Amino acid sequence: MNELVSLCKRRGFIFQSSEIYGGINGFWDYGPLGVELKRAIKEHWWNTMVRMRDDVVGQDATIISHPEVWRASGHVDNFTDPMVDCRKCKLRWRADQMEDVKKCKEGGEHDLTAPQQFNLMFKTYVGASEDNAALAFLRPETCQAIFANFKQIQTTSRQRIPFGIAQQGKAFRNEVNPKNFIFRSREFEQMEMEFFCHPSESMKWLEYWKEERFNWYVGMGIQKEKLRLRQQDAKELAHYAKGAYDVEYEFPFGWQELEGIAHRGAWDLTRHGEFSKKDLAYFDDQTRERFIPEVIEPSAGVDRTLMTLLVDAYEVEQIVDEETKKSEDRVVLRLSPIVAPVQAAVFPLSKKLADKVKPIEKSLRRDFRTDYDDAGAIGRRYRRQDEAGTPFCITFDFESEKDGAVTIRDRDTMEQVRVKVEDIGATLRQKIDSWKRVPTAGATLGAKRLSE
Repeated sequence: MNELVSLCKRRGFIFQSSEIYGGINGFWDYGPLGVELKRAIKEHWWNTMVRMRDDVVGQDATIISHPEVWRASGHVDNFTDPMVDCRKCKLRWRADQMEDVKKCKEGGEHDLTAPQQFNLMFKTYVGASEDNAALAFLRPETCQAIFANFKQIQTTSRQRIPFGIAQQGKAFRNEVNPKNFIFRSREFEQMEMEFFCHPSESMKWLEYWKEERFNWYVGMGIQKEKLRLRQQDAKELAHYAKGAYDVEYEFPFGWQELEGIAHRGAWDLTRHGEFSKKDLAYFDDQTRERFIPEVIEPSAGVDRTLMTLLVDAYEVEQIVDEETKKSEDRVVLRLSPIVAPVQAAVFPLSKKLADKVKPIEKSLRRDFRTDYDDAGAIGRRYRRQDEAGTPFCITFDFESEKDGAVTIRDRDTMEQVRVKVEDIGATLRQKIDSWKRVPTAGATLGAKRLSE
């Protein structure tokens, strides 16, 4: 994890917010490569969950909702963690995570206070006054606005049950103890979908969505042996849940939840109907039945997905140059081209060729995420792109002026193929569409694995 965090800072993926002032715990900023990776993840999720389906529509609700939304959902009364303070070192932890806490930095054991319940919602005020009448909250999850808007969206989109409403957006939780890089932070981004269905079919849809969501991660090239689908037992389930599964990944700090797929029953719509005094029942004009739909919720975190992709893709391999016989480490992120911040980097072999190469790179921007790089030796440029996760590098050399072709180099195998300039786009598309994760790089030109 230390190596990965260092790479993220050095290459502009992720770094601590307000770092020049000492930073603020639990808040992270995304640099040029990080924001492209994040946007690619969200775009891929949206394409999969909304655009490619007939039974899911989207929404984008505000971060601040009417305070009654959070009373109806139970967050005002129940969204708490047990908190303890050490009287000696003045530090604070969650009482249920004390097994991870080391000895007190002031010496000996911690002198802990009795646990107190701490509400995780960030409070704010709407309007000029700062009193209870103006009290509001930053949303701790995006899904409640979906339930509040259910009737409006179902009517305007003319969707019939079963159908889903999806949303992406920021959420905020005042975590007692943020930790493990961006895995648990105070400001994060969610990708959630509420799938509304008839109660008689809800368990069938739970089974369907748990498989769909597990396969989504496998489809992004995450190593299947590092993933598992775990069913929550009765003690873990929320009081309203009829069942739930967690997609988990084996991080360096153990198996942790990546996404939850929960059967929320009809609890949310029922509660919002009671608190708002509005009828949120669905009327089926074919069967003439009126009922409160039950809900299956796949809920994923953008930041956790991004961290999983980085952890899973990060490799350091040792290669040796056959001419110099010197070995060196090659840091590589084996990111899927679907989400890689840069899908293709374009190089002139020499800066003298820049005028001929820049138009090629600009023309590729319309269809791919590209980068232009002419700084340093070609080998160093390859290494920079390897650790940025760029799957393909395109080199225009002096021979290209004669034969109208370029060299496309594969990040994972380091194999190189010669392609006509006019065929670059089609070749890249074919390579992206057919990409599969390979466990190790293959034979290389001018270098080979030390183990070989």
